[in-house]
Amino acid sequence: MATYLYRLGRFSYRRRGIVALTWLLLFVLAGFGASTLSGETNDSFEIPGTESQEAFDLMAERFPDAPDADNTEARVVFAAPDGETLADPENQAVVNDVVAALGQAPQVAGVDDPFEVGTVAEGNDIAYADVAYGVEWGDLTDEAKDVLADIAQEGRDAGLTVELSGEAVEEWEAESMSSELIGIAVAAVVLIITFGSLTAAGLPLLNAIIGVGIAISAITAATGFIDMGADTSILATMLGLAVAIDYALFIVSRYRHELSMGREGSEAAGRALGTAGSAVVFAGLTVMIALSGLFVVGIPMLTEMGFAAAFAVGIAVLIALSLLPAMLGFAKHRVLGGRIPGLKARDPEADDGNGKPSAGRRWANFITRHPKSVVVVAVVAMIGVAAPVLDLRLGLPGEESMAEDTTQRQAYDLVSEGFGEGYNAQLMVIVDASGSDNPQAAFDQAASMIGGLGNVVSVAEPFPNEANDTAMLSVIPEDGPNSEETEELVSDARDVSDQLQAETGATLSVTGNTAVIIDFNSKIAAAMAPYLAIVVGLSFLLLMLVFRSILVPLKAGLGFLVTMGATFGMLVAVFQWGWFGIAENTGPIISMLPIFLIGVVFGLAMDYEVFLVTRMREEYVHGAAPTQSVVTGFQHGSRVVTAAAIIMMSVFGAFMLGGEDFIMQVGMALAAAVAFDAFVVRMTIVPAILTLLGRRAWWLPRWLDRLLPNVDVEGEKLAKYLDEGEHKDREPAAVGG
Repeated sequence: MATYLYRLGRFSYRRRGIVALTWLLLFVLAGFGASTLSGETNDSFEIPGTESQEAFDLMAERFPDAPDADNTEARVVFAAPDGETLADPENQAVVNDVVAALGQAPQVAGVDDPFEVGTVAEGNDIAYADVAYGVEWGDLTDEAKDVLADIAQEGRDAGLTVELSGEAVEEWEAESMSSELIGIAVAAVVLIITFGSLTAAGLPLLNAIIGVGIAISAITAATGFIDMGADTSILATMLGLAVAIDYALFIVSRYRHELSMGREGSEAAGRALGTAGSAVVFAGLTVMIALSGLFVVGIPMLTEMGFAAAFAVGIAVLIALSLLPAMLGFAKHRVLGGRIPGLKARDPEADDGNGKPSAGRRWANFITRHPKSVVVVAVVAMIGVAAPVLDLRLGLPGEESMAEDTTQRQAYDLVSEGFGEGYNAQLMVIVDASGSDNPQAAFDQAASMIGGLGNVVSVAEPFPNEANDTAMLSVIPEDGPNSEETEELVSDARDVSDQLQAETGATLSVTGNTAVIIDFNSKIAAAMAPYLAIVVGLSFLLLMLVFRSILVPLKAGLGFLVTMGATFGMLVAVFQWGWFGIAENTGPIISMLPIFLIGVVFGLAMDYEVFLVTRMREEYVHGAAPTQSVVTGFQHGSRVVTAAAIIMMSVFGAFMLGGEDFIMQVGMALAAAVAFDAFVVRMTIVPAILTLLGRRAWWLPRWLDRLLPNVDVEGEKLAKYLDEGEHKDREPAAVGG
């Protein structure tokens, strides 16, 4: 592989005009496709194969006139002033006016009058009206949202407390773009400090912007042919941006190193791709495997996000291997110039140039002199950080976890105060009596059996369909949507179905938003083991190809487990326990976060593993002693990996500025995982373990060595190829030949 990439690097450098024009055309075509071929996004949240989803499907079939379960809803909560009630004539008139106005609002399909349907608290001081819209959230217009807010304000102006909750009140996070810009700005600063050159710092950024632009435009164009959620591209943007900068950083760094050794431009580009480019290929493949493996979960939303992000990473790899060397051809030796006053233009892979070893070499020397102590201290420290994970609670944070000054949180609190927290966790039981001789008796018995369970406040009268073969029962639990008691109630209610069928011939199923969340959590948990098996298994094989070793991939996987333990420990401490005052509201960790993090962080962790350890193996293959190869390889890679990790942390950490707890959880988890993995695991524990293993680190059974193809990531074949001078007889156009 190194030889082919070497040829590709020389070709792209020398034929830079053709290569750059090709990518420019792709950029334009992708943008044109996004503007002309894109279709409507599908924002429905479906979990195939779960009881809650099957119940929704049955309800849509048997109650065709009922509102679509995917359609948007809102809840308008009223509270009377202190010392008054909503039953007072003036206050009731205000409620009636608000309800009447809601009934005439754009896209509203129906409104429940609280005085007619009984959603008035016992003290008559709090009530709520549920509003059903006739469209999905993605189709809800800004006018409809504005009118809803205006009507609520009219109620407030008339003297009542009026708060809003539900999907219709949700807004896109305006901070996302500013967060990305902050991440890019920090990345630019890190690159400038790393290289001391505007030209060298600008190339990775330009590379990333073009790559992400093509990827996101292509994903947008694909919405005209494939059902996709509106937020599918979020992960693709985040990861595509981060890895594109990092991959370009590694190649530009190696290119500058080759130039500093006196190589001619095309030769330096070829050698940079033949060495660092090989690591980019396998690092990118590992990330793509981890992301694509999200299909195992069986949740369309996660599958879409995983494939979209994997596509963005793939584009980042292709651009780094072709467009970047073309850009280097345009820049030539200017990547060593364009200096910043006060900053020293430096070769990130060399010593500091003042006769003193670099900080990376000094750190590597310290580790290799005290490997056992380093491993013990680092592992014990990471276990200490991971300790809070024993208290990990998973859920989907809802309106109860929003900031206290938001209307959604205030609406949630008012409903809890007036009716009990269980009114925010309403369940829907669907009774299918198509196999019963006496459907009405089956409906009544189902209501009686559910009402006899613990933790139930009330069960509404069965509401049958026109065919009288199916009924809906509204169930109010005692506790909130994320409580263990409510989860047990859902399980107990579902267990009733077998007894009901035996006695009446009818069956029941439980659905509703709370049941959907519970099923979502269960499906995520069930998918964890097969997902880990696929991702870790395929990546282990890939790393065996790269390192031609069994112990190095094994060590890489164990190090990843250490990283994940520390990351989740930090999440629990910050977002469940409230440490450091970062989270305004404590609560459960997002249920999809574990499997999401496993996919993303595993790929990124293997990035640093590949970039650092291939450099060490390169030195070992070229004749260095085991310990010396660790020190030299670490020196060459540490400064660049440090810059790459800081860039990743900046891009991910910027999302913590989004304000909402769930956005902060994602941003902090990714930033913390990168910090733990890059600085503690890959740059401390890994060199210590490789020192302890010595030559055994690169051991591979002979029979397996014969079976595995030699992909030559470390460039051994390339070195022989160059030493023999064969490349002088080859034309640069013979790419891949």
